[in-house]
Amino acid sequence: MYRAVRHYRLTVSPTRPACCPYTPTCSTYAVRALHRYGALRGGRLILARLLRCRPGAARRRGFRDPVPPGPQRTARSRPGI
Repeated sequence: MYRAVRHYRLTVSPTRPACCPYTPTCSTYAVRALHRYGALRGGRLILARLLRCRPGAARRRGFRDPVPPGPQRTARSRPGI
């Protein structure tokens, strides 16, 4: 999924005018959601964000729509070391 976001940022986004009404942008939101929640839940959050990405919905939310707080994914340390 990171690869899809990276592809969008490098090839699609530069050819289109900036139009995301939210802060952070949808692609930044996607990276943060994937990092924080993983592919399954992060993917659901990204899909929901893309479905509500329109000026009317952004205005109701004050143009801010951060990734919901939650446990960040971290590398597990090996027990006993």
